[in-house]
Amino acid sequence: MPIRPVRRLDTFPNPTPERDYVVRHECPEYTALCPITGQPDFGTIVVIYTPDRLCVELKSFKLYLWAFRNEGHYFEQVVNLILDDLVRALHPRKLTVIGKFNVRGGIWSTVVARHPSAEGTRPTPKRRAVAPRRRARAAGR
Repeated sequence: MPIRPVRRLDTFPNPTPERDYVVRHECPEYTALCPITGQPDFGTIVVIYTPDRLCVELKSFKLYLWAFRNEGHYFEQVVNLILDDLVRALHPRKLTVIGKFNVRGGIWSTVVARHPSAEGTRPTPKRRAVAPRRRARAAGR
């Protein structure tokens, strides 16, 4: 019986909702297409979450990730999309999605997105331009 990719995440009741614990899923077979060149991109998607009332069913998660295979996605976009879809399906206490992508153009890329975003609600300080550091001269020069 052939199995086809589907963009649906099935869930099941958390067997221990009264306790905080961490679930980690790691999929080393993520594949999508580069939206610019159409060449395949490969990587590992890591999901780490503290469930509330629901957990993600692994077969549906596998088929969900498989659905990206023939689509063009930027790394930053796909990690945030996976985070949004999992938050919508699970309503977890905490959730982090990490995309560790294989080399493209000689560059390794890792993208991390987190929920709840309340952890980062403090305003980000504006960066000032900083002059390059100069080496201290040796004494006596």
